[in-house]
Amino acid sequence: MTEDVRWLSDAEQRAWRAYLRANRMLWSALDQQLQRDSGLPHAYYLILVALSECPDRTSTMSELATLAGTSPSALSHAVGRLEAQGWVSRCRNTGNARIVLATLTDEGFAALAGAAPGHVGEVRRMIFDRLGPEQVAQLAEICSAIAGEDPAWP
Repeated sequence: MTEDVRWLSDAEQRAWRAYLRANRMLWSALDQQLQRDSGLPHAYYLILVALSECPDRTSTMSELATLAGTSPSALSHAVGRLEAQGWVSRCRNTGNARIVLATLTDEGFAALAGAAPGHVGEVRRMIFDRLGPEQVAQLAEICSAIAGEDPAWP
């Protein structure tokens, strides 16, 4: 079956490995910064951000998993931890008891607001301070193409 494989060209291999190095470096730096400055794992920060952008800071757990880019089981564990800190609350939907809603509390919003400046600073330092305006537009276009999204969002 190896005759059916479309192996990467040298240029594609270089691009793929550069992407992997940059991705690992970026996620590691963002996680370290958030842990150091806010005691918050990057995955939890993404959950808080997703909830902060939802109407009434509330989402179904299944939609929140999609928004935060995580699995339902990992989300459930993370939300349990955030709930124990008082940053998120969960309840059953009154119209359908099978649906669980997660809500970002005022305390959670305050924690997010406290963590956001350092996070944005690290994102700027790691990405945008290293790129020119044309490269930023290219980055948006490339990442959107990979994700199958509209590069004009939002």
